Amino acid sequence: MQMGCERTDNLGNQNLCKCSFTNCDNWGKCCSCVLFHRTKGGIPGCFFTEEAEKTGNRDVDYFIRNIGIPIKESH
Repeated sequence: MQMGCERTDNLGNQNLCKCSFTNCDNWGKCCSCVLFHRTKGGIPGCFFTEEAEKTGNRDVDYFIRNIGIPIKESH
């Protein structure tokens, strides 16, 4: 069963969306944003620290390093 998001507007409060890419069509639309980044293999900016979010890097490995979890390199 696939769930859809019925939200077509943004959150209505810019303080709730921590993404610095305010020109994005998904800005403030959490369901759309998560789906977009999930299909790209990434993570939405709101999961990152404020400093890391501003880099625009939404890579999962970058997120894991950003929150302080060491990544074991595969050989």
